[in-house]
Amino acid sequence: MLKKWFVNIELAVMAVILVGSSPYASKALDKPQSSPQKMVDEVWKILDKNYVDVSFNHQDWKAIRQQYISRSYSSQKEAYGAIQEMVAKLGDRYTEFFDPQEFKALNNDISGNLSGVGLELAQNEKTKALTVVAPIAGTPAFKAGILPDDLIVQINGQKTQGMKIDDAVKRILGPVGTKVVLTIQRGSQSQTFKLTRANIAIHPVSYNTQTTAAGKIGYIRLPEFTQTAPAEMYRAIQALEKQQVQGYVLDLRSDPGGLLDASLQIASMWLKQGAIVSLVNRDQVKESYNASGHPLTDKPLVILVDKGSASASEILSGALQDDHRATLVGTRTFGKGLVQAVEPLEDGSGLKLTIAKYYTPKGRDINHVGIAPDINVELTEAQQKALVQNQTLGTLADPQYARAVTDLSKLIQSGDNNLSLQRGK
Repeated sequence: MLKKWFVNIELAVMAVILVGSSPYASKALDKPQSSPQKMVDEVWKILDKNYVDVSFNHQDWKAIRQQYISRSYSSQKEAYGAIQEMVAKLGDRYTEFFDPQEFKALNNDISGNLSGVGLELAQNEKTKALTVVAPIAGTPAFKAGILPDDLIVQINGQKTQGMKIDDAVKRILGPVGTKVVLTIQRGSQSQTFKLTRANIAIHPVSYNTQTTAAGKIGYIRLPEFTQTAPAEMYRAIQALEKQQVQGYVLDLRSDPGGLLDASLQIASMWLKQGAIVSLVNRDQVKESYNASGHPLTDKPLVILVDKGSASASEILSGALQDDHRATLVGTRTFGKGLVQAVEPLEDGSGLKLTIAKYYTPKGRDINHVGIAPDINVELTEAQQKALVQNQTLGTLADPQYARAVTDLSKLIQSGDNNLSLQRGK
């Protein structure tokens, strides 16, 4: 049985070492461990039964099984290497095998317990360049001024060209208080950042109020869809409702995603009814997820998005845009329309695999395309840097936020929450 479903882009395990116990690994380690061959075969069977591409990247998947289970393995470590080879044949950067330490890190990231430099990373499919999706707010990378789309070209002086993303991650990981030196390529310029690894307490939701000419509005910032995000979002909305705000700005910029269930719960806090997202598996079986019918507020809403808003962020913003519940302001989102599941293995290792594609309520496939905002507001490099360094975030000195406030004020003044009427649709 596949365990957690999530839709995030290369979870923070890609650049942070996580601390705490794994809810899966602790149970798995109590079981007798499989032989290396059995473990390789177990991973093959999970992929054979659940992987989204029935062609397995146009390969003879049964022949691949025979190739790997016929090998002789002297240790679990050799089996891990073989599994990673086998998984790599799928050509899917979102399908990965994690050894016990890495899987422990993955699960702690999902739960929101982090320790490291605070980067969300991906690997460019064409160039294979190690790319920053977003720095996590308040972390060493964030404070140093690393930006989305920066390329990491060296780690501690070692060039990353041709380096696999998991190898890069292992070089970035390390004990709290130790240093890691990252060389970043930003356009034509190269910069070096010496970062000190640190414990990072992720609190997914922060909020405040601001008084505008149209009245009091609530600002909510959601940097990641962790297990605790829905409860924190619920408390934020309830608190802002008690303060009698007249509208909301929800900031999903540089939010790389997270748990599917978190995005569904949060969407239901804003939507009265209707579809949130549809998942289509490899057999073309469609499963739709709908709002619970118990929103916390029906007040006007504007959502901030950018190229760092991915997967779960895109599910939420796509659903609210399709329903005309919210106006999207900012720039086009990342474009990840795939869903992964996590399967723990007996020795504490685990497999993350792509099991479905997802579509917005109107049937939009946003994979590699992203979601275009209703109001496009580009930022200069200087404005991006000020935003990432938290100098202007959620203030009127932030051009995207300022435009969101302007649009929200118009909705509040009009007294009409039906955005489809506001857009002339």
